[in-house]
Amino acid sequence: MQIIYFMIGVSLLMALGFLAAFFWAMSKGQNDDLHTPAMRILLEDETLTKTESTYYHDERTNTTHHHSRA
Repeated sequence: MQIIYFMIGVSLLMALGFLAAFFWAMSKGQNDDLHTPAMRILLEDETLTKTESTYYHDERTNTTHHHSRA
């Protein structure tokens, strides 16, 4: 019977942890715009000629990459 009380306590602590993580994510804006990133892949890129190239900045790795099309 003691294990049931222990498991109920552990499950309540886990639920409170997940609830705290959810409210933290909401306050930091993690779910502000879910539609735009999914639709961005469907939009066409600018048409580049053979000599044109673009540089883009990767926010995740904080690096700049060179991209060219042939």
